[in-house]
Amino acid sequence: MGIKKIGNNMMLWFAALIWGVAFVAQSAGAEYVGAFTFNASRSVLGGVALLPCIYFFDRQAGRKPSVWGTEDREQRKSLLIGGILCGLALTVAVGLQQIGIGYTSVGKAGFISALYIVIVPMLGIFVGRKASPLVWGSIAVAVIGMYFLCITEGLTVNIGDIYILLCAVVFSIHILIVDYFAPKVDAVRLSCLQFFVCAIASAIIMLIKESSSVPAILSAWVPITYAGVLSSGVAYTLQIVAQKRTHPAVASLMFSLESVFAALAGWLILGQGMTPREIFGSALIFVAIVVSQLRSS
Repeated sequence: MGIKKIGNNMMLWFAALIWGVAFVAQSAGAEYVGAFTFNASRSVLGGVALLPCIYFFDRQAGRKPSVWGTEDREQRKSLLIGGILCGLALTVAVGLQQIGIGYTSVGKAGFISALYIVIVPMLGIFVGRKASPLVWGSIAVAVIGMYFLCITEGLTVNIGDIYILLCAVVFSIHILIVDYFAPKVDAVRLSCLQFFVCAIASAIIMLIKESSSVPAILSAWVPITYAGVLSSGVAYTLQIVAQKRTHPAVASLMFSLESVFAALAGWLILGQGMTPREIFGSALIFVAIVVSQLRSS
């Protein structure tokens, strides 16, 4: 394995670690502010945190720092369209996720969110990509795992789990958008633009649906800062940079570790344990996630 490939895999692994621990930050933030207030704040921080990076990379490349980083009109157009689409998809995904975390545990949220790795091949059918029998088998196992993880013995389901499942579907769409645009444009600029779009869209919903105050936002500054600078600014940029040079199946497999890190962080930091039934369901989902990538990898 070459040094570049190892470096890409390490970036994906580190992004998964940051995202896994971010579930704890999101859970803590939900105690102070509404979902879209939290996401608008974190997205602003994520976008601002990347501005010095763009300046630094331009200077390293011997370019004069600029907004677009290129004179090519097609690249500018791709960057603008890609940033808007990624930002809107991210707004919906993190919005659903943040709402869901308020009703369910960090560990369950992590494992359900990771189902996007199984959902991506399913969505590929709509763009002419046939799923293998291995993938369909993985989907069946994941559905069984979802039953044990989310549905209680009284045959009821937590509303938070439904929100997180919908979040996983939208995150699958986000990954496909990134796969399409990342090779065409500057990765850091794409990431920065998507956060500012997400911040604007989340702020609009916040003004309509929520009534958070500045003191409440300041009270949640620790989880917002973590989610903004690390989870948004650092991890999503690592995703876009690494996906430029990594097979999507390998990237998805590395991202699946996010669910493990989320469960561990919820246990170590928040003391949120899981019942044997939930652990069994989580194990089935994780097996499905890994197996769904084996043939492609």
